[in-house]
Amino acid sequence: MTHWPAERGGPPGRVLAVIPARGGSKGVPAKNLAPVGGVPLVARAVRACLAAPAVTDVVVSTDDAAVATAARAAGAEVVTRPAAIAGDTATSEAAVLHALDAFEERAGAAVDVVLLVQCTSPFLLADDIGRVAEAVARDGADTAVTVAPFHGFVWRDDAPDDAAEPGGHGVNHDKAVRPRRQDRPQDLLETGAAYAMDATGFRAHEHRFFGRTELVRTDPARVLEIDDPHDLARARALAPLLDTAPAGALPTLADVDAVVLDFDGTQTDDRVLIDTDGREFVSVHRGDGLGIAALRRAGLPTLILSTEQNPVVAARARKLRLPVLHGIDRKDVALKQWCEEQGIAPERVLYAGNDVNDLPCLALVGWPVAVADAHDAVRGAARAVTTVPGGYGAIREIAGWLLGPSLDTPPGPLPTSPGK
Repeated sequence: MTHWPAERGGPPGRVLAVIPARGGSKGVPAKNLAPVGGVPLVARAVRACLAAPAVTDVVVSTDDAAVATAARAAGAEVVTRPAAIAGDTATSEAAVLHALDAFEERAGAAVDVVLLVQCTSPFLLADDIGRVAEAVARDGADTAVTVAPFHGFVWRDDAPDDAAEPGGHGVNHDKAVRPRRQDRPQDLLETGAAYAMDATGFRAHEHRFFGRTELVRTDPARVLEIDDPHDLARARALAPLLDTAPAGALPTLADVDAVVLDFDGTQTDDRVLIDTDGREFVSVHRGDGLGIAALRRAGLPTLILSTEQNPVVAARARKLRLPVLHGIDRKDVALKQWCEEQGIAPERVLYAGNDVNDLPCLALVGWPVAVADAHDAVRGAARAVTTVPGGYGAIREIAGWLLGPSLDTPPGPLPTSPGK
């Protein structure tokens, strides 16, 4: 095997990260494209791999054109996976072996260490990926895997034939003995997120584990595998808490070619006042008007897109001198058509929303944004979240991200308990 010498900080050759990402999924349709924190799962995995200094190349193995497009946009190379190893019964090892062969043929160079990185683990860190790579490439292990401390008592309800008593039995403990946590052996849970293998040994064994396996400990709070819709909902709820926000995480004018704004709950506080004649009144923020005027002066196409067919929406759009599409059932379809008419790529659009009917639009654009008091699912699907609620200057805050610090802080007091 070829390893990094202890005194060196760089790889001797190729460290290839392979991300298997099929198009099909029974548990969650199009799972690998599902956004968490406003970023498709496959793109999250690609970004984490690219951010790991030990990794020299990143490949996504897929049978799906949309996944391939998302992977390339995130910076990965793509290997098209044959149908024979793209079904429900195909192993991840088969995909990695195929991608390894295809990459080496394309690159004309041998790979020293190959990684299997699962995009269904959305909170995997670049540091974790780097440490599994280093365990093999530098520290002499044959394989490595991410693990997390686990202190639970594991049970099974199928008692073995020779069991003295029927019913549930302890797997990692004697059910008659309840030792303290500090007195129990340290169990480690395989996270399913990242694996590293010596490339030569992997080809020989065709399995992710062989020889000496190094256990790379990770933060148990970040361990989550997305297998069903409940897992996806939990990931989206956790994203605002677990996703770090490095410098430059907010969009700038260089990232965005257009801004599309929901109305109710985004430009208002989501409350409606109705008089005895049935006329509706809403509350808007003057700071938002200033922000929108600044966007207009900057020449940035801006649109109001609303489900409600309401004279209030139209009146506000006229006041702001903005085009408006309202009374729209399928906002994502209308948004896609508007982008085509304007000649704007959806991935260059910032969309701001607050509720679940905004989710299809958030999944369509490159910069999905939620206001501070948005629904949890919307916050989880957003790439950025404002610090103030809808109707209290959130749009001016967004304008400040794009146009500079003079617009960063919306004027006026914030609500102590904003209504929804």
